[in-house]
Amino acid sequence: MALIKPKLSREVAETIAAGGPVVALESTIITHGMPYPANLETALGVEAVIRENGAIPATIAVVNGELRVGLEHSELEALAQAKGVVKASGRDLAVAMVRGQSAGTTVSATMLMADLAGIDIFATGGVGGVHRGAEQTFDISADLTELGRTKTAVVCAGVKSILDIAKTLEYLETQRVPVIAYGTDDFPAFFTRKSGFKADHRLDTPEEIARAMFLHHQLGTGTGLMIANPIPEAAALTPDFIDGTIADAVREADERGIGRKELTPFLLARINELSQGESLKANIELVRNNARLAAKMAVAYAALKKAGK
Repeated sequence: MALIKPKLSREVAETIAAGGPVVALESTIITHGMPYPANLETALGVEAVIRENGAIPATIAVVNGELRVGLEHSELEALAQAKGVVKASGRDLAVAMVRGQSAGTTVSATMLMADLAGIDIFATGGVGGVHRGAEQTFDISADLTELGRTKTAVVCAGVKSILDIAKTLEYLETQRVPVIAYGTDDFPAFFTRKSGFKADHRLDTPEEIARAMFLHHQLGTGTGLMIANPIPEAAALTPDFIDGTIADAVREADERGIGRKELTPFLLARINELSQGESLKANIELVRNNARLAAKMAVAYAALKKAGK
């Protein structure tokens, strides 16, 4: 049975056909991650950063039941203001297509659609992980499972400290997913540059990471790679401040019985309120920083593929 091919924008299709560098972008940051107009401004700004660094952006979403890779300005604006847009993980895509729904794609759905489109690199903010208390709830993000079965390289600022980072890293090891920290030995924790845990590997240039990607794919492992890129120093929040804020938000979520898909959006919104907007500023900066690294990697990776080595 032939696999479904998403509809590509003309620019993305031409760049892929020519073997040029393309970076995939998710859309839940637009539909569920930030309020309007910050979501639209961030989406356009991230696309601009990718272009400035020599690659073509491909924002991924479901639009009226159609899998789309590469959105026009007007489509991004409509998505940023749309009501009733669902949040789609990889498992939700078929139902969204049947119902003709529009959906923001999570990391797992974006990885899957990027792979179907032939895009090897994806930039996001943070990846989902093993939630605190997962030994009772079994709440483990599908992002981790997708990393274990889809060869997309995901550039992120690590995982949010609302998660159980130690268990997340253990789960990634079980899934055979290499975790490569860019320019640091420490695994970053989204709003902060350090989590207290070491990354599996450290590489110091986009070219080295692209080479590792190329070899990883040649080995036929079939898994993705997590590229953990620390938030810029100037935008980072202090661990004591963000950990205390997160603890308050998690406690409130528990008291209100908020869980599953609703948990992460609630926590991010509440953390932004409690931090008086500081977490949103940090979120925007780290996404732009990840887009910058991903674009440089994409340029280097495209050159390796063309050279065949």
